[in-house]
Amino acid sequence: MVYSISIVGLGYVGIVHAVGFANLGFKVVGYDIDKAKVERLRGGDPVIYEEGLEEQLSKALSKGSLEFVDDIREAVTGTDVTFIAVGTPSLPDGDVDLSQVIAASRGVGRALRFKDSWHLVVVKSTVPPGTTDGVVARVIEEESGLKVFHDFSVASNPEFLREGNALRDFYKPDRIVIGVRDERSRDVLLKIYERIEAPKIVTTPVVAELSKYASNVFLAVRVSLANEIG
Repeated sequence: MVYSISIVGLGYVGIVHAVGFANLGFKVVGYDIDKAKVERLRGGDPVIYEEGLEEQLSKALSKGSLEFVDDIREAVTGTDVTFIAVGTPSLPDGDVDLSQVIAASRGVGRALRFKDSWHLVVVKSTVPPGTTDGVVARVIEEESGLKVFHDFSVASNPEFLREGNALRDFYKPDRIVIGVRDERSRDVLLKIYERIEAPKIVTTPVVAELSKYASNVFLAVRVSLANEIG
C-alpha cells in the first residue's frame, strides 16, 4: 500500500519533508495557516533557500504528487498519515512554546470528525518528552471525540536536518527514530521510510522525543567547546 501524507506546517522542516516524500512516490498534501506562503509554494517558490529544493519542488508539482492547501480539513481527510511540523520556539523563561503544536492538534482533531477510517498523526516538531502522548493525543481526542489507538494513533518521528544539507539529510539520514505505542503505527512508518537506507530505531514516543533533545544538547556542547578552545 502507498500511503498518502499530509504535512501540517510548511516551515523549514515541513517543506523539506513535503518535497522529499513527494519525490519518493507518495501523494503529499501540504497545509499552512499562512495563505500567502501556500500561494507561493503552489507557484513553485520554496520560500526558503536549500540547495536543490526549488528544482525538486517543481518536479513534484509537475508530476502531481504534491499539492498545497489552506484548509486543514481538506489536508487531513484526504490522506492516511499527518505529520505535524510546526514551530516550537523558546519562551523568555526558557520553556518551550507549544501553542502551535496544540493549535495544529486541535485542527487535526476537528478534521478527523469527518473521517471514517483510522488515521496516524506523527509529531515531527521538536517537543519536550511526553508531549505526543500527554498533549497531542489528548487534544485530538477532545476535538474529535475519537479514541486514541482505536480510531487514530499518535507517534513521534523527530527530524535531524542540518540547514544547507537538509535534502541530503532527508534522503540519506544517519538514523530514523520512530516512537510508537502500537504495531500498526510502527508498520506504517517503516513502510513510509522503507526506500530510505538508514538505521531505523523503533522506540516509545517519550524516548524518541528525548533523543532529539539529547542530539541538540550534544551539538551545542561541541560548538561551545570549540568556541572555548578558539
